This record gives sequence, C-alpha cells and structure tokens, in this order.
Amino acid sequence: MRTSTETDAASNLARNIRQLRDSRGLSQAQLAKLSGLPRPTWANLESGAANPTLQVLLKVSAALQVSLEELVGPPKAAARLYAPDELRSRRRGKVCVADLLPDRVSGLQMERMEFPPGAGMSGVPHTPGTREYLCCERGSIQLSASGEEWTLKPGHVLVFRGDQKHGYRNLGRETAVAYSVVALRPPADS
Repeated sequence: MRTSTETDAASNLARNIRQLRDSRGLSQAQLAKLSGLPRPTWANLESGAANPTLQVLLKVSAALQVSLEELVGPPKAAARLYAPDELRSRRRGKVCVADLLPDRVSGLQMERMEFPPGAGMSGVPHTPGTREYLCCERGSIQLSASGEEWTLKPGHVLVFRGDQKHGYRNLGRETAVAYSVVALRPPADS
C-alpha cells in the first residue's frame, strides 16, 4: 500500500510527464523512440500507477530534458522569474560571462559576455561538431578562429565551428556586449 507521499510523487510524475509531453507536442510513441523506453511504459507513467526504477526515470528525464526533481516534484507554475544574481556568472580575466539559462538544457549553452574596452578572452574548444553562434549587441567584437578574424557590430551574428581554438576581443573604446549560443553535437550513441 502506498503512503500519501508516494501517491503524491506518482501523481506529480504522471501530471508532469503529460504536461511536458503535451507542451513539446510529442506523442508517447515519439518519446518512446527518443528515450529507448517502450510506449506502454510511457502510458503507465502517465497513468500514475507506475513505480519506475531510477534507470527509467533517468531516461525520461533525458528525453524530456528536465531534472529528476522537476519530474517528481509538485507541478511548477508556467513561468519563473530569475533575478540576475540567481544566474551563474564568472570573470574570465576582465570579461564578465553570465549564463542566460538557469537550468541545464542538454546540448545547449547560452551566455552573455561583457567586454571592457580592450579586453579579450580565449574560447574553450567544445566537442567535435559543435556550432557556436555569436551575436553582438553593443560595441564591436572581434572573433579569431582558424587564422581568420571577423569584426561584429551590433546586430551581426557569426556562426562558426565551436570545436576549434577561438578568441574574442573588444577593439573599441566602449564596453561591448555579445551573446554566445553553443549547440553541442549530441553523442553518436544518442
């Protein structure tokens, strides 16, 4: 016999999976293919009667791109506002780099970079097949990669291979701001 805590967790799991699947416009069959779990398993999870193993929960979490906590916790509001100090930020030399996504999203990184005049930093080469999208919002940013250089002005977007050595520099006299979106190539076994 289930305790009320277990019943709540199973009910939350069922409701959260249904809501996440619906919001992504996916069928149970599509999620079965993405996760490697049989479609009846998805139906059982959505019924609230399932008692899944940790391995099943990890596959569900990966397929829906959410944390385990989000799967079994009480349903969240449709939106959450994050203050700037709730997002991770760090200094790389004189450059301030701040995450734009409060949650981990598999295969995706988004950052805001603020460069004081003359400041620069080296980019970290990502896994093979990675694409990086660099968008200049303010000032002027120079990107160097594979022996070539590009200068981005406000509104410019540069797409380049993120799996190579690269570097960023503000050549202007004012603070420059750029956004980096890194789309990691999924592992071959996904």
